[in-house]
Amino acid sequence: MTVPAEVSVVLQRARRVCTPCGQGDLVWHIWGELGANPALPPLLLLHGGSGSWTHWLRNVLPLAASGRRVLVPDLPGFGDSALPASGTDADAMPAPIELGLAQLLGNTACDVAGFSFGGMSAGLLASKFPARVASLVLIGTPGMGLQALVPFKLKGWRHLPDEAQRLAVHRENLQLLMLHAPEAITPLACQLQLANTLRDKLPKRRLSRTDILARAMPGLRCPLHAVYGEHDPFYKGQTHAFENVLQQAPGFRGMHAIAAAGHWVQFEQADAFNQRLLALLETPHGPVQGG
Repeated sequence: MTVPAEVSVVLQRARRVCTPCGQGDLVWHIWGELGANPALPPLLLLHGGSGSWTHWLRNVLPLAASGRRVLVPDLPGFGDSALPASGTDADAMPAPIELGLAQLLGNTACDVAGFSFGGMSAGLLASKFPARVASLVLIGTPGMGLQALVPFKLKGWRHLPDEAQRLAVHRENLQLLMLHAPEAITPLACQLQLANTLRDKLPKRRLSRTDILARAMPGLRCPLHAVYGEHDPFYKGQTHAFENVLQQAPGFRGMHAIAAAGHWVQFEQADAFNQRLLALLETPHGPVQGG
C-alpha cells in the first residue's frame, strides 16, 4: 500500500529506533529531540487498538514544537512491532515499553498520554512502574467496567479480496466507532485505518470489556486527567459513571470533553486536542493524597 503523503512528511521529521520485544523489535518514532526543553519531561504517546503511531499523525509535530521530546512506539503486536513475549492484551504492554524506555531515557520519568487501548496500557504502565510516569492523561479509555449504552458491532473486512471493498467497510466502521462528523471520514482516515488493521497481530483482545483499569485506579499516585470526545460512543451518556471510577485514583484531576469529536478525538479535532493536552501537561500539580 502506498504511504500517504501526509504520513511521509511527518515521518521525515522523526528518528526511528528499535528496542527488544519478544522475538523481535519494538519500533519507536521520536520527534523534537533537537529542540526539546530539558526542563520538560519527555512525552510518551500510546496509540489505540488495531492502530500504530499514525493514530497521533496530527499531534506529534505540534506537541514537539512546544518543546517536548515526543516518543511514540508501535505497541507490541501492532504496526511494525513484534509480538510481546507473553500475553495478547493490554497487560502484556508495560514490560516491553518499560524496557524500551529504560534503553532510550534511562531513569527519566515521562508524561504519558494513552488513547483507548493505549490508555489501558498507559494506566497499567503507571501501576506497574510508578517511577516512570510523571503524569497520566487517559483519552477515550475503556477497561473501567462500563460498556457503551448503545451497543454497536463493527463489520468484518478480512474476507474481502478487493482493497476498495475493504476501504468501504473501514469507512463504515470509522463512522460507527471512531469519528463523529461524516466529513472527518476522509480518504486519509480510511487509508490509515486499513493499513493499521492489516498489521494488527493481537485480534483476540478482551480486556477493554473488563474493569482491569478501574481496579488499578486506587494505586495510581501520579496526577491523572481524562480527555474524551463529546460524541465518543463509549462515553456518551455516562461521563459521570466514568468520573466515579476515575475518582478512585488519588491523583485524579478531572475530565475534559472535546467538542464535535468522536472516539478518535486527537485526529478529528487535532488543534483543540493539542491545545488541551499541552494545557493539562503544563498545569501545576499539587501533592497527591497518600503520595
